[in-house]
Amino acid sequence: MKFTIGFRKVTDDDLDFLLMLRKKSMSKHLAVARIKLTNEQHLERVKEHYYDSHLILRDRKPIGLLKLGIVSLTGTSKSIHIRQLQILPDYQSQGIGSKVLAVVKKKALQLQLPITLNVLLKNPARGLYLRHGFQIEHKNKVEFQMRCPLEVLSV
Repeated sequence: MKFTIGFRKVTDDDLDFLLMLRKKSMSKHLAVARIKLTNEQHLERVKEHYYDSHLILRDRKPIGLLKLGIVSLTGTSKSIHIRQLQILPDYQSQGIGSKVLAVVKKKALQLQLPITLNVLLKNPARGLYLRHGFQIEHKNKVEFQMRCPLEVLSV
């Protein structure tokens, strides 16, 4: 099945879609992690770094969200941090996450920065990240902190 993936910056008109996307893509994983959020808390998370957000489009239809940022790590080092990567459940397991990660990896190579992200302990997306060369750096009671180093990106 062939399809095209694209991106566009979010606008204020996308807020309702993004709230629905977050609840559909995250509620199950948050429940497993015993994290219960109100509508307002979901909305807060959607609005966080809002203008760093891009809709993921499949054949021009919004199906997900990619929120990136450049963050400082220890000392002077930085990384491209995937703040959020969410895809509507109906579109998961179709290779879309891999295509999105390929775009992020390309940007990371251009900027010569590693990629970092956090993923809930029981979220199956961890498998996607591991397949793409991410390594678990730390773990707490709720999530893994993962990193894809430059050496892996340039392979």
